[in-house]
Amino acid sequence: MTDAVRSAYRERAGEYTEALGSLSAMAEGDRNFIAGWARDIDGPTIDAGCGPGHWTKFLHDHGVAVEGIDMVSEFIDGAAARFPEVPFRVATLEALPADDAALAGILSWYSLIHTPPADVPALLTEFARCIRSEGTLLLGFFEGGQIEAFGHAVVTAYYWPVPLMQDELAAAGFEIVETHTRVDPGQRPHAAIIARRRSWIR
Repeated sequence: MTDAVRSAYRERAGEYTEALGSLSAMAEGDRNFIAGWARDIDGPTIDAGCGPGHWTKFLHDHGVAVEGIDMVSEFIDGAAARFPEVPFRVATLEALPADDAALAGILSWYSLIHTPPADVPALLTEFARCIRSEGTLLLGFFEGGQIEAFGHAVVTAYYWPVPLMQDELAAAGFEIVETHTRVDPGQRPHAAIIARRRSWIR
């Protein structure tokens, strides 16, 4: 599935960036929520699945020591050209470029939506590996009444019920801090969860 997602976004990277690669295209509520999370980040952070890099730039401008990573080289090349002051590199969510407990935070904003549900726990565990005790993950995704595939404009994506995603986060080593849901007119239901990495030593 990773290869299929990479190929689909490579073909449409320019179109995607033009349509959704700016903060003006993002909901004000999302900007405020991510800015609030950023205020509590103190240390190195990864924007995992950064796409066009606009959220990475947003975090950078809010004083976060952030790096954007994405498996689509076209996104990384474009982001680096548009935001030369921000570090970007090609990497996958399955193997983040970070040592154990090295990060203060990870932003995963709609970067898991194309992941087959059976593979989500492994990615959350990889996020947990990289985040230090009391560091946080901010996860954005499409909310649904059940785990269900749908025809996303680029490639198949999945709805997740918030309680099930919370369960997966807990199993990976996180505590739920905050959960937000929203339905905007003409848009799919949205959910965002801030989760804190439990102490590595109990």
